[in-house]
Amino acid sequence: MLRIQLICIGRLKESYYAQACEEYAKRLGRYCALERLELPESGDVERDGEAVLKKLSPDAFVAALCVEGKLFSSEDLAALIGECANRGKSRVCFVIGGSDGLSQAVKDRADARVSMSRMTFPHHLARVMALEQIYRAFTILEGGKYHK
Repeated sequence: MLRIQLICIGRLKESYYAQACEEYAKRLGRYCALERLELPESGDVERDGEAVLKKLSPDAFVAALCVEGKLFSSEDLAALIGECANRGKSRVCFVIGGSDGLSQAVKDRADARVSMSRMTFPHHLARVMALEQIYRAFTILEGGKYHK
């Protein structure tokens, strides 16, 4: 079973975001082993980046969610996850930075830089959006009805 890791800088404080994340985590249990890590936001992007890099498995495929990344459709994300599985990658890690984004070191380590939109979203909402899109990607790969 593919392992999906979501590493986020900062704690989720809003209950409505946390509830949405829990719902998608529950749904994803059918498709993958999901691990979510929240790392404290230090106020220093470089220090936060060092903390992220320590948590990354050397063999993981890493996708950094950042504004300067490539715009992905839901089908593109599904293809990326499917390709990782087909190439024998057992772990795919998505990284979401804090309010000031991701360090250059994390972006340099990433195998892909993914932009969720040209619009700006709160980094806490990005967690919900990322989990929903990961769930959608698995349903696309399965040929399910969730993605229309």
